Amino acid sequence: MMKTNKVSFCAAKSKLLNSLILAALAVPSMAMAADVETTDHKADIHVIPASEHTVTANVGLVSDYLYRGISQTGAKPAIQGGFDYAHASGFYAGVWGSSISWLTDSVAVTGATSSQVELDTYFGFKNSFAGDFSYDVGYLRYNYPASYVAALPAGAAKADTDEVYGALSYKFVTAKLSYSLGNTFGIDQSKGSTYFDLSANYPIADSGYTVSAHAGKQTYKGTVADALVAANSSPTYTDYKVGVTKDLNGFVVGLAYSSTNANRTQYTSGTNKYLGKGTAVLSLTRSF
Repeated sequence: MMKTNKVSFCAAKSKLLNSLILAALAVPSMAMAADVETTDHKADIHVIPASEHTVTANVGLVSDYLYRGISQTGAKPAIQGGFDYAHASGFYAGVWGSSISWLTDSVAVTGATSSQVELDTYFGFKNSFAGDFSYDVGYLRYNYPASYVAALPAGAAKADTDEVYGALSYKFVTAKLSYSLGNTFGIDQSKGSTYFDLSANYPIADSGYTVSAHAGKQTYKGTVADALVAANSSPTYTDYKVGVTKDLNGFVVGLAYSSTNANRTQYTSGTNKYLGKGTAVLSLTRSF
């Protein structure tokens, strides 16, 4: 009787030992399977790369459209907007437009054109290097769609302008040079005219505010520009601007003050408004 119990106990003990051995052998296999499953799952998450292409849109309202310090709307409001494409490589292209009135208001082209729109197209390449440095080079065409119903006077040309530009930035400070490839903003034979500007845009941390300062010089070259200088009506001038913007949940509100030393004879419109005077401008923009 005791012998039978001993045998049964030994058999049970043997079965238990075998079960423990099999369980121990199974644990590494289960762990390995779990590792493989987890690894594959993580790999699946990272297989889809971020898009290299970005398309954005913007729209804005300004109390006065100033460009390089000169009013393009006769001190009246303007509506503006555009589309931009950017590639991860640094390439970008876009189109931007604004309502204007300076051509129809101009003494030089009164009765010759009915242009009410500026439509700009551009492309370029920008990137960063050496940490806090960046560069930007590109091409920009200013288009002024219009019906020219009369011949332009001597010295005047269609306002369409082509420029190439290059900019170098360090942190929040940028120096930029724009070079005209032909007639420049309505002045005939003005190839080689330039605009040099130095600007700073400093964001105040965790506030949504950005403060800015700018100084630029528009220089006209060529025989027509020289003749205007001789007639005490030089088109060359310097402009200055200071401003602040505030981001309000994607809507950017801005206030800036701009002034120039532009020649009053050259930059007074046919409606007798001096377009280069000191002006405060309110703006509201939104990007999508």
